[in-house]
Amino acid sequence: MASATLSDASAPALRRRSQGRRTLLALALVCVLPVLASYLAFYVWQPAGRVNFGVLLSPLPLGAETLPGVAGQPEFSADELRGRWTLVLAAPAACPSACVDALYRMRQTRLAQGKEMERVARLWLVSDDGRPGTALLAEHAGLRVARASGAWLQSLPEANAGRVFLVDPRGQVMMRFPDAVDATEDTRGMMRDLQRLLKYSALGRGEGQ
Repeated sequence: MASATLSDASAPALRRRSQGRRTLLALALVCVLPVLASYLAFYVWQPAGRVNFGVLLSPLPLGAETLPGVAGQPEFSADELRGRWTLVLAAPAACPSACVDALYRMRQTRLAQGKEMERVARLWLVSDDGRPGTALLAEHAGLRVARASGAWLQSLPEANAGRVFLVDPRGQVMMRFPDAVDATEDTRGMMRDLQRLLKYSALGRGEGQ
């Protein structure tokens, strides 16, 4: 009889613990599902014949340390990557022609998103000790420019002065775009890829952040 009483008394506590675990699981899913859904829709549930322009990477977080700003800009923190899709370029300050083309593609890709473009950010990681030209920066209003560290550069596989990467709203590098061959066609490919990701992810709309 005593054992039955103890069992009855412990039942509410067990139910509370079970409910607590379910609540934690639900919260975890709310945080993860927006990005996961966009990944699945983009790479798994694809209509026949559709080809993605970007190359999917195993998600890898960028460096955690704060980077010095360049050309009078404030320091760049990894927290700035949260909640938005970020196009990232690593290139020297002299910015050779491939770098100039990459910055152009990043700008046009963002502008092409129309009313959704505020969900997209751009970051130039300057990979040397130089200072980018004022005229070049004037062409790219809103571009964040920071001095790259070794840890940040290591998070960008096969980076070069013309290769653009995409960082998801959790701050992880998840896509690498091919080096430019045709500026117009390559820009269109980036635009389409990002448009699909924005469509399937609520992040940056004030939801799921």
